[in-house]
Amino acid sequence: MKLETHAWPGSYGAEAKPRVGFFTDTSICIGCKACEVACKEWNHVPESSEGFTGHSYDNTVALDADTWRHVAFIEQRKEVGVDGAASLAQSASLDQLIDETGLGTYQEGDGLRWLMASDVCKHCTHAACLEVCPTGALFRTEFGTVVVQEDVCNGCGYCVPACPFGVLDRREEDGRVWKCTLCYDRLKDDREPACAQACPTHSIQFGELSELRERAQVRVETLRDAGAEKAQLYLHDSDDGIGGAGAFFLLLDDPEVYGLPPDPVDTTHDIGTSWKAVGAATAGLGLTLAAAVFGGRR
Repeated sequence: MKLETHAWPGSYGAEAKPRVGFFTDTSICIGCKACEVACKEWNHVPESSEGFTGHSYDNTVALDADTWRHVAFIEQRKEVGVDGAASLAQSASLDQLIDETGLGTYQEGDGLRWLMASDVCKHCTHAACLEVCPTGALFRTEFGTVVVQEDVCNGCGYCVPACPFGVLDRREEDGRVWKCTLCYDRLKDDREPACAQACPTHSIQFGELSELRERAQVRVETLRDAGAEKAQLYLHDSDDGIGGAGAFFLLLDDPEVYGLPPDPVDTTHDIGTSWKAVGAATAGLGLTLAAAVFGGRR
């Protein structure tokens, strides 16, 4: 088995399970927010609605301690191509895709489209939050996911700025950090996470990560062949700055459009190099001072 994380599956030995995660296909998200509701109900997450925000139908704004699933609504005017024939051909291709496979997007309208996407903790392969936690409150499960133990968290907040996605947040009431656990309690009972089970269009797909990646590759190629030129996989590549993620996405536009960093990097990646540089500079300064002191005594 290929080791995909720092401490898993080695730390679990024979008890390690195949790595599982989420593949979120945003092209078939209808913005129903069933995932948000299911997450809150199962995990007893407090209410977090911000009311009318002015951001389309988005009333939770972003991931935080009280929002472990966030459905973004991006209203985007559709580009009108110069070549009308090409546009008609692409439309016909998408219509055929819907008729034959049911895999078309639900987000297209006359002159406007909604880019809807359900965001969640990425359960990174190289998880900076886990690396900086001084108490061991954050740990890697036998499924390769990253979970916070709320009874161990001391609220230091080191993990909050360490996350390159801004996922982690402290709850005002108790000062501790909370985030998606990928329904760890359900995984241990061989059940899929609540959000995936509640999703009516199967936009959120749960399973073994290796199988999800294969499925995602087929899906993105299907969309591109149908004319969705910007369709792309995000956090799918194990060679990216976080070693790939346990929750990755199919996007219909660039990550920045969805408020996601285009090239996320494990914020602890260069710490060793930085300390070596500091050590070398300190040693150099020490030699300079020694030379100045002993050289001045002659």
